[in-house]
Amino acid sequence: MNINSYIRDIKDFPKQGIVFYDITPLLKDAEAFAATIDMFVDKLNGVDFDYIVAPEARGFLFGSAIAYKMNKGIIPVRKPGKLPYRTRKAEYTLEYGTAQLEIHIDAIKPGDKVILLDDVLATGGTISAIANMIEEMGGKVESMIFLLELDFLEARKKLSGYDVKSLLTY
Repeated sequence: MNINSYIRDIKDFPKQGIVFYDITPLLKDAEAFAATIDMFVDKLNGVDFDYIVAPEARGFLFGSAIAYKMNKGIIPVRKPGKLPYRTRKAEYTLEYGTAQLEIHIDAIKPGDKVILLDDVLATGGTISAIANMIEEMGGKVESMIFLLELDFLEARKKLSGYDVKSLLTY
């Protein structure tokens, strides 16, 4: 299945000069969504890991389905103030600004092996910040996986020490 045909470009969103890749048509179509989850699982087969770590919100959508299918736990990474327990915080740079994310301080134990999963790999700021938090907590990032990668932003250079996988490249 050509899942690329279910992703639409929205020009000038969230601000002038940015192209946003809207995955809602892919999520809406049951066959396309199922095929996408199967593609993620195929790419992760053979990777030894304990948990999927996914940032809100679109990372949750894919991460939860993949965690279920692979019988793994999922650890949410959220915007500040959204997690109920004590958290560790990281600040990072987006392609159009800065932001912060948090994870529960007890989410990762030393030696835990994780997959970092998100919908889009752009500049690598978000996923790099999450990887740093995981490693500071004693976890090991086994792989990073994305629905689509904006290769013209060259995030792989920032993530050169990691196993990076993408289903689609733009």
